[in-house]
Amino acid sequence: MTPRLLAHGLGGSADLPVPLSFALIGAAWALTFTFAVVAVAWRTPRFDAGRPGRPLPAWVSAAVDSAPARWALAVVSLLFTGWVALAAFAGPDSAENPVPGVMYVLLWVGLVAVSLALGPVWRVLSPVRAGLRLIGGRHVGLTYPARWGYWPAAAGLFAFVWLELASPDPGALGAVRAWLIGYLVVTTAGAACCGTRWCARADPFEVYSMVASRCSPLRRNADGRIAVGNPFDHLLSLPVRPGIVAVLSVLLGSTAFDSFSALPRWRGWVEAQPYPTLIRTVGLLVFAAVVAATFWSAARATGGVDRQDRRRLPGRLAHSLIPIVLGYVFAHYLTYLVERGQQTVIRLADPLDRGWNVLGVADAEVSYLLSTHPGLLATLKVGFVVAGHIGGVVAAHDRALALLPGPHRLTGQLAMMLVMVGYTFTGLYLLFGG
Repeated sequence: MTPRLLAHGLGGSADLPVPLSFALIGAAWALTFTFAVVAVAWRTPRFDAGRPGRPLPAWVSAAVDSAPARWALAVVSLLFTGWVALAAFAGPDSAENPVPGVMYVLLWVGLVAVSLALGPVWRVLSPVRAGLRLIGGRHVGLTYPARWGYWPAAAGLFAFVWLELASPDPGALGAVRAWLIGYLVVTTAGAACCGTRWCARADPFEVYSMVASRCSPLRRNADGRIAVGNPFDHLLSLPVRPGIVAVLSVLLGSTAFDSFSALPRWRGWVEAQPYPTLIRTVGLLVFAAVVAATFWSAARATGGVDRQDRRRLPGRLAHSLIPIVLGYVFAHYLTYLVERGQQTVIRLADPLDRGWNVLGVADAEVSYLLSTHPGLLATLKVGFVVAGHIGGVVAAHDRALALLPGPHRLTGQLAMMLVMVGYTFTGLYLLFGG
């Protein structure tokens, strides 16, 4: 039996040296002050998705977009996929196997960090896109149905978090291997039928990377040049398609459920039941559904708009959830990314556990900087949550000014403000172990 791999970082949040009451009071003041300032001093929209950023030197865009660079990345992607497959099918069925770490650390958390820094990197790192490139992009030629939107990606993301948080043994090599095979089969089949449109809208990791990249300062101007600009302008470029609220609800709800499922009382009660997997599955669904229902209701809770515009409001305000999602991801998984990430890279140097040192890091030691400095860790965790919610409030307020009629521009935001305060308090309560 392989050890259960839990994505809760190293060391419990309940041990952090910051009283929960202090964190909640600080968060309440930060959100209240932010909303008061923007309500009084921010009367017209200031963000614009079409505003160009400051372009980087032309050679940067030329190098990134060059055929040799794209081919090199495609080859690296396929080689890395093969290396992970070697560990998955020929490596040891033990804690020394790097595959669970690749999936839960590098792919799930690391992808967010890299996308936030560099943009939607999964477009160039995806092994399925790399395979399409090798065959010249040829596919059957079916049209991806517009009504599907991001719903397949939302389903794929839920399947991932279900494996991590609700399945009987998420750290089991067999379970991880089966999930990755299923992902490659489904994504490859979809790409073979619909081409890159499937990858852009149905691949859960590409949609995840795209969502995270909307907070990146790097973006493309209308002329294709890579530029640096205001992330709040970039947030507005989030495509509004069916299923986008579901995608963000799964991401936010699953992170909250991850914290909740670590509470000793819940874990003890679930394990004592005859069907613990079913209970965890229902719990995960409930958390995602609560996020979706509260956000959807708050976005629509305004006057002065007709039925058609009211129906569109949740999608048009969905980008305001992205800073909150990223804040929770880094608050919850920061230690996991930094410290388990080091372990995973070290194990990748010897995927078969035969004494190899292909990457030259097999003898490296993991640095437990965050675990050994709980005060710093607590500050970072609270800071990420509060910063994410402040970003969400600012983004929602600015967009509401553009979407709502004059008499309802402030009152129409009150429900959303209350929901975001609720998200903040619940997130901090769960983050600090209840």
